[in-house]
Amino acid sequence: MPDDTAAGPPAGTRRAVSARDALAARLRSTGSVFAEEEADLLLAAAPDPGAREALVVRRMAGEPLEQVLGWVEFCGLRLAVAPGVFVPRQRTAALVDRATGLVRDAGHDALLLDLCCGVGAIAAAVAARVPGLRVLAADVDPAATGCAARNLAGADARVLTGDLFAPLPVADRGRVAVLTANVPYVPTAAIGLMPPEARDHEARAALDGGADGLDAARRVLTGAADWLAPGGTVLVEVAEAQGPAALAAARAAGLEPRLERDDDRETTVLLAQRPSG
Repeated sequence: MPDDTAAGPPAGTRRAVSARDALAARLRSTGSVFAEEEADLLLAAAPDPGAREALVVRRMAGEPLEQVLGWVEFCGLRLAVAPGVFVPRQRTAALVDRATGLVRDAGHDALLLDLCCGVGAIAAAVAARVPGLRVLAADVDPAATGCAARNLAGADARVLTGDLFAPLPVADRGRVAVLTANVPYVPTAAIGLMPPEARDHEARAALDGGADGLDAARRVLTGAADWLAPGGTVLVEVAEAQGPAALAAARAAGLEPRLERDDDRETTVLLAQRPSG
């Protein structure tokens, strides 16, 4: 009697494996480092071959996988993203960790302000860890704030569109316990050196930080003291080499700063506190 186990997997399984392998090979041909993983995600996202091919074509053209899928995993959450918006980086979890601790220390009525919020990744992650937290989030890009509104739909959050502090409700001036800002901090001259996924498919305003990369950070720090409660803290992600200039900018704004380095995530966070007195 023939041994059925020697005949290999059923035909349907062979077809599925073949489809995955073929898709992975196509993705690998355009430079994908994680072709098999991407193939699995694309197959799950669009079982229909026609819809799937549309996604594959976008990915092979260089569009970030997260924009193609319409979501990104960040701090245990699945967050909506859209074409053209800034895709949250996993290293920013370091800022989330620090902001969460500060919010908890601030007490039950703490207010978190997330500027340059993009799709609301920081605000959503902190709010998920601190139930009942009140959140304000703002960004200049309406496509990004549209995603942020979806990602913060279950939180006590208000998402606003405008330039930094401009759209914020005046009633909250001086009441912010923690201000987070994942500002653009790539120097203008370095934009051309970025991976094409970011350079060609994310909003320039979400990347370009000016001549030394700190233009937006300085604007946030300058305005922070007016919006922070006494003892409140602003947190800004910066490049390690920008640390000394970021410290100087915070001191010039009347804040008491320090830098924290997360070597595991290769991230530097500037924390600057408004004096309590």
